[in-house]
Amino acid sequence: MKEWLKRVEKAENLEELETLRIQILGKKGIVSAQFIKMKTLSNEEKKSFAKELNEYKDSFIKAINLRKEILELALSSKILKADKIDISLFNSKGNRGALHPVMDTMDRIVDYFVSMNFSIKTGPIIEDDFHNFEALNLPKHHPARDMQDTFYFKDNFLLRTHTSPVQIRTMLKHKPPIRIISPGPVFRRDFDLTHTPMFNQVEGLVVEDEDKVSFSNLKYMLEDFLKYMFGDVKIRFRPSFFPFTEPSAEADISCIFCEGKGCRVCSHTGWLEVLGCGLVDNNVFKAVGYEGVSGYAFGLGVERFAMLIHKIPDLRSLFEGDLRLLEQFK
Repeated sequence: MKEWLKRVEKAENLEELETLRIQILGKKGIVSAQFIKMKTLSNEEKKSFAKELNEYKDSFIKAINLRKEILELALSSKILKADKIDISLFNSKGNRGALHPVMDTMDRIVDYFVSMNFSIKTGPIIEDDFHNFEALNLPKHHPARDMQDTFYFKDNFLLRTHTSPVQIRTMLKHKPPIRIISPGPVFRRDFDLTHTPMFNQVEGLVVEDEDKVSFSNLKYMLEDFLKYMFGDVKIRFRPSFFPFTEPSAEADISCIFCEGKGCRVCSHTGWLEVLGCGLVDNNVFKAVGYEGVSGYAFGLGVERFAMLIHKIPDLRSLFEGDLRLLEQFK
């Protein structure tokens, strides 16, 4: 019996221990075989034999349970060690994400103007005709409305065609001085290499007491902003027309593809248009009840900036979710 106990104590795995348990305690095991021998013994011998046999049985059960506990703990430790993950290891081949180029460009634009003490204002995407057109000096049947192919709903509601309505809502709620930018999505019925039905704009507005704001202020700030975004480029301002500003201008930068020498992208002019700007028209101030003030406004398309910064030829590719393009911006 002692030899069997030693074998139990030296069992190397749970399978071996289970085999020993069956050999010792099973129906045909050595303990059962010893109990069968009691038939041949006298009554007095049976008592002492049975007592000794039960003590051995209890010893086997305790030894088997103890060895089982030890082997199970060892097996558990082995499994945990095999499944261990070293989270301190750096995997250079990991598939890292990145900001979408449009959102990254938006963040850069917003960061600049926030650093120049502009606050950020947002407004509803579904607008009414007054905030989107009339208050911006675009009354009904105004020819300039044809410049913006609009998505209309019933009851004079529409998807905003620019973020300028945010400027109107801000002026209706607050008195000057005002210094804001209004970033966000806008919608127009247009779709080609350089236009999509939905795109993002950042528009700015500064309003102060009369004679405190001039076109020189606007020009200086935009020149600094464009150099911040595009580096060492040449900048020019051309007279233009916008119903909500007068005088109005468009800002161009020297072509970043050909460095101003002339190429297909800049139509061989050496210049690329990047934003519109001007002094706020007095009719806009009248629509919001302002008197004795002056101000300037500007607006730009974020996707156009992203295309120029990253030299992307087709605007539509920014919205197609093609990983071959997006993975380049990690």
